[in-house]
Amino acid sequence: MFIEPQNLSSSKVYSHIISLVPSLTELLYYLGLEEEVLAITKFCVHPQKWHQTKTRIGGTKNVNIDLIKRLEPDLIIANKEENVREQVELLSKDFDIFVSDVNNLTDAINMISFIGALTGKGASALHLRNKIQAKFKRLADETALKSKIKTAYLIWRNPYMTIGGDTFINDMMAYCEMENIYADSSRYPQIDLKELPAKKCELLILSSEPYPFKEKHINEIQSSVPGTKILLADGEMFSWYGSRLLKAVEYFESFQKKNGFAE
Repeated sequence: MFIEPQNLSSSKVYSHIISLVPSLTELLYYLGLEEEVLAITKFCVHPQKWHQTKTRIGGTKNVNIDLIKRLEPDLIIANKEENVREQVELLSKDFDIFVSDVNNLTDAINMISFIGALTGKGASALHLRNKIQAKFKRLADETALKSKIKTAYLIWRNPYMTIGGDTFINDMMAYCEMENIYADSSRYPQIDLKELPAKKCELLILSSEPYPFKEKHINEIQSSVPGTKILLADGEMFSWYGSRLLKAVEYFESFQKKNGFAE
């Protein structure tokens, strides 16, 4: 059964949980659900302690259905984009599943509250969301009058792919003084680097995930965009929407100062 916020029973608290989403595994850890979390994916690298000790049920795109059934969770936490729809629907026949769908900071805040309610950690979730909101309000106030840098954010290579205006990363870019030049596109379009000059791209971000861009890729790409500044960025800070958001604001501020486009 799929669990929706509008039909949440306040009397039910889940205590045997499997997480199929790396950023939400980190959130579950933050909320203190050490005993309740039965298993995670191989990509749930935070916290390192859980990555080393928790049962792993495969990757986000190829979960081990039989192992999950043997573990008998009472709740599975998934994500609309990160997990395979057919696998999630199959699991929903036997287990309660919450499928997160996070496209901006507001979605993330609401999701944190919902998971807090599902797991009996409502007070901790409220404290967390208040801290995150305060940090992002401060950042928004600091950057409100600053001009945005025309930016493209690469998430993949061969082919090159970027992010559209209806993504969580797009929302994070706005907090980091960046104007996404592909904001009029949807989700994750494939692009040609040769089109960036015509779009007056001032800054090209190479993310550390899902494709692990490195320093060598800057040299590889620079000849295609000679007038554009190219920077590497921590993809977790731009795309993880759980408790990682507590660290994101300080990262954005440091990123701006380090790279010379913050006053």
